[in-house]
Amino acid sequence: MQEYPHHYVASAAAGSAGNVRVASPGLEVIESAGPAEFGGPGDLWSPETLLVASVADCFILSFRAVARAAKLDWNDLECRVVGDLDRVDRTTRFTHFNIRVTLDVPEGTDEERARKMLQKAEDTCLVTNSMTAECSFTAEVRIAEMDRG
Repeated sequence: MQEYPHHYVASAAAGSAGNVRVASPGLEVIESAGPAEFGGPGDLWSPETLLVASVADCFILSFRAVARAAKLDWNDLECRVVGDLDRVDRTTRFTHFNIRVTLDVPEGTDEERARKMLQKAEDTCLVTNSMTAECSFTAEVRIAEMDRG
């Protein structure tokens, strides 16, 4: 890992109409547009969906690091995030993120240990730690059963 501080660069460009081109050095350009809720087409990534997706993405990457350090074997992790956008004191902002994860682990895994690793990932996620919105976190651990046939 590199020393801190880390610096991340992104840019956006658009004409007076049409999609916004979002870029970062070395990455593929993506197009975005306003969400349907703000009169956009609703068929492209928007700043709102990108932010909510970054919460889910960061959680999974945080969990990978935590699980690797703890030598926890796991099979699959799904993270679903719902972000609530609201008006507070005449300012539109995200007020809450509901994070729901489902972790599939091999048979014989200590379920309580797996839950602790999920909570540690939630506690260390740099995206949610960087926001003022409240976050709620719900985790499910599913233990795979061996095929005994």
